[in-house]
Amino acid sequence: MPQSIPVDVRASEIHGQGLFAARPLPANTLLGRYAGRRLSPEEIEAMDWDPAITYLFGLSDGTVIDGAVGGNALRHLNHSCAPNCEAVETQAPDGTLHLDIVTLREIAQDEELFIDYALDIDPQQSRATYPCMCASPACRGSMTAG
Repeated sequence: MPQSIPVDVRASEIHGQGLFAARPLPANTLLGRYAGRRLSPEEIEAMDWDPAITYLFGLSDGTVIDGAVGGNALRHLNHSCAPNCEAVETQAPDGTLHLDIVTLREIAQDEELFIDYALDIDPQQSRATYPCMCASPACRGSMTAG
């Protein structure tokens, strides 16, 4: 399992708690592996979720990692339409999929760390249901993909 880079969880100006670099980080730094319980698509459908805050991360095989249960500090990554980190799906020798979080550029100490959630929503849902608060010049106005 990848080593974790020192990060701090504290209040974010974007939303709730955020994840911040505890020291300067170069581009392509592995921050760690997103952790949590694994859920099947059927388990996700059957659960009653609080839409205000979830720590769900979907994988290409249809499973979902729920960072709220057994998760780590990486669950506090907030969304930005101009992210400074990305989630990279990797496969273990046993076939298990994982999500590693990697910096996209140099990160200053105390800078908040972001990924682009690029939420995939039902076409019947409005993008306005998932408003973005990143305030970046590249802001799409929604945490949804595209």
